[in-house]
Amino acid sequence: MPEIILALITGLTTGGLSCLAVQGGLLASSLAHQIENDVAGGTGGRQPRLALPIGLFLLAKVTAYTLLGFLLGAFGSMIQLNNTARAVLQFAIGIFMIGNALRILNAHPFFRIFSFEPPAFITRLVRKQAKKSDWLTPVTLGVMTVLIPCGITQVMMVAAIGSGSPLMGAALLAAFTLGTTPLFFAVSYAAARLGSALEKRFMTAAAVLVLVLGLVAIDSGLNLAGAPFSISGLLSTNAAPAQVQTVAEPTAAADPNVLTIEVKNNGYQPNLMHAPANTALKLRLVSNKVYSCSLSFVIPALNIEQILPNTGEVTLDLPPQAAGTTLRYSCSMGMYTGKIVFDG
Repeated sequence: MPEIILALITGLTTGGLSCLAVQGGLLASSLAHQIENDVAGGTGGRQPRLALPIGLFLLAKVTAYTLLGFLLGAFGSMIQLNNTARAVLQFAIGIFMIGNALRILNAHPFFRIFSFEPPAFITRLVRKQAKKSDWLTPVTLGVMTVLIPCGITQVMMVAAIGSGSPLMGAALLAAFTLGTTPLFFAVSYAAARLGSALEKRFMTAAAVLVLVLGLVAIDSGLNLAGAPFSISGLLSTNAAPAQVQTVAEPTAAADPNVLTIEVKNNGYQPNLMHAPANTALKLRLVSNKVYSCSLSFVIPALNIEQILPNTGEVTLDLPPQAAGTTLRYSCSMGMYTGKIVFDG
């Protein structure tokens, strides 16, 4: 799904270095004891045995964040009372992301309010644990990183809440944390060689990416509110002819006044439909092995919120609409959109 792929790419490109200042430093502190033990034990000039402790740290970190994403998604599902609440939450997520991006770019001291620091005693506890030398230390430290998330991780945590799904929340944080793993592993070997200029470039790239994600979240909020001026909503106007349907065209249903939408993992087909005004219609939603948020179908203007089966059909009644009316529909995250235009 696009949102999971985007989370993975975020981790691969910038997420690892964004967490390096805190989590990487703690890991390096823990590994220092391993290096000292290898030297004291006489390894014959071989490289210190760092792969195992780093691997244990990263495995524990991925596991912990996956569980955290599950819990955050579950929390998000409880606070999403209706479609309006989802729209407001998406706006809040967007503002948080944009504020975080501007904080990273040092745009103004005001944006420091978007950084949440853990209590001092938690930081001291984690750093104290990092000084131990037993094999359990990397595992414990990996789990405890959820207590001191970096800025971009905080953004992904908010996105997990906004998903409103335990499984989606877990998938988002798992994908993001997995994405950070290769870079985090490599940098852990050579953190001292990482120049400040290189780090600054990556952090600038991270800020730009978070800024884009914030705009996407606000766009999703506009879709959920049924606004006619969202970016994705305007782009859907340029749908290809194969993506357009009218009730005059043959459909799988016998009733000529039926509009059929195929629900896909990546959206809705068609995403632009024309229908006669002042006519009661039926909207037929057909899904086949679908597991994305497109199964949560909403029409904001009609207060319709329908959970669709992974495979099956659902038919909704559409009341007569005046000529020139446009009904916009989307998934519950505002990512996949479409509209029905009622012609006179």
